[in-house]
Formats: sequence, structure tokens, C-alpha cells
Amino acid sequence: MPRAIDFHVHCSTAEWLEGSIGPMLEATARYFRTEVRVRTVEEMAEEYRAWDLLGVLLAWDAETATGQPPLTNDRVAEICRAYPEQFVGFASVDPHKPDATEELDRAVTELGLRGLKIHPQVQAFYPDEPRFDPLWDVCEQHSLPIVVHVGQTGLGAGVRGGSGIAYDFGRPMLMDTVAARHPGLTVVMAHFGYPWHLEVLASAMHKTNVWVDLSGWRPKYVPEEVKRDARGRLSDRFVWGSDYPMLDPGRILDEISELGLGDKTDDVLKHNAARLLGLELS
Repeated sequence: MPRAIDFHVHCSTAEWLEGSIGPMLEATARYFRTEVRVRTVEEMAEEYRAWDLLGVLLAWDAETATGQPPLTNDRVAEICRAYPEQFVGFASVDPHKPDATEELDRAVTELGLRGLKIHPQVQAFYPDEPRFDPLWDVCEQHSLPIVVHVGQTGLGAGVRGGSGIAYDFGRPMLMDTVAARHPGLTVVMAHFGYPWHLEVLASAMHKTNVWVDLSGWRPKYVPEEVKRDARGRLSDRFVWGSDYPMLDPGRILDEISELGLGDKTDDVLKHNAARLLGLELS
């Protein structure tokens, strides 16, 4: 049984860091006040082995909005096949591409990926627009959880114009609307949606198909309202994540007691995620 399940892992190889987010990388590293180091797949897997973590590895396709190449579903599936003890994979599709629905179906049925990751701000789309309903239909059909970036983003932050990324696409209530229209869909609101974290908590209280992830934050900076619900009334629908390689999962876990989760710690760190992913933890 792993020490924890890291529900929010980006690929720290050159393909993602220098390719998919390349022009935004320098500003992003300054935002997180860290060195975002390029690693090989083997180095990345060894880190997760040393940390005793199972990571949810996220594909990435924002090509239409950014002009940058994707980290493909095939590549993520290849990494997960090579290191099944360290990673399970989530797909990404560019919602603007005409074959997005077919690609998502292929990623599940042929590649074995277990969910979908979207970033409406970087991908520049409003997820509640009816034209994107076919994507959510595929997720419902295959019982795929969606990890959706809501709230502020460190990508391309701290420069004029925020690297062209508009926050309006990432308002949590857009995904609340999607969750209302698609009750068979599981929506995991990433980074608890700060500064709209109260909206995220309200959505999760109202809709049992809305979950919350804690990634992208060191424990001491997590707002008190989020900590309260993670150990209290929503403790069965919180999952932990790091946002690797932007933050160090080992360091966050060393500080995890600062969340004050008490007897809910293992639920938030691994049991909830295992249930969501349909994994049996031995």
C-alpha cells in the first residue's frame, strides 16, 4: 500500500516543461518560488518510488489556445505501462479540436487511461457551454472522473497580461453547472478553487458528484475553511495532490499535520482517491 496517492501530477520531462508550457515556464517557476527541474521519466519514477507514492499522471493538450505541442495521451499511457506501481494516467483533450470526443474515448478504451484533466483557463473555453456536453457524456459513459483546474493559476503568472490567460474561464460555478446537468459525472475541483474556495465547498456540499483536491498548496497556506471541511463534513470527498513538479510531494507530506486532518488523514491521503479510481489498496 502506498504512503499516499498524489492525485495531481504533471510530467517533469522536457516534453511538458519545455514543450507544452515552455513560454510560461520561467514565470511559473518564479510564482512557485522553486526550481522546476527537467527530469527523465526514469528519474521521475524513482522519485515517486522513494516517496512511496502512487501518482495520477496528467496528459496535457492546450494546443489551440497556446500553440504549444501536447503531452499526448499515448505518451502518458506509455509511462504508466512502464511504471504501473508509480503512476496511473488521466487523459487530456483539446476541447476545440473536432476529434476531441473520439480521442477521449480512444484514450479510455485503447490506452486504459482512468480520467480526464482539463484546464479551462489555459485551454480558453467555458466548460458549461452546451457544445462541450459530448465530452462530459463520454466521461459519464465510462465513469471517468474529471480533474478540472479552477481558481487562480501559477502558469504564466506575474507578467503583464498573465501570459494571455484569462481567469474567467476557471470560475468554479461553471463546473457546478456541468455537475448539475450531468449527475453521473464526477468533478474534482483542483486546488480548491482559491480565491473562490467557498464556492467550491458550497458546490461540494450541494452535489455529491463534486470533489475537491488540495494540490498546489503547502499545508500551512491552505485556508481554514478548507481545512475544516477536509477533516469534517466533506472528509469523504477530498483528495490530496502535490502539483508536482511545481511543488515537492515529499516536503508537503512532511508538513501534512499542519492540515489538522486528525483521524481523517489516511482518508484524504489515499482511501478517498483509491475509491474514486476503483483501486484496491493491498
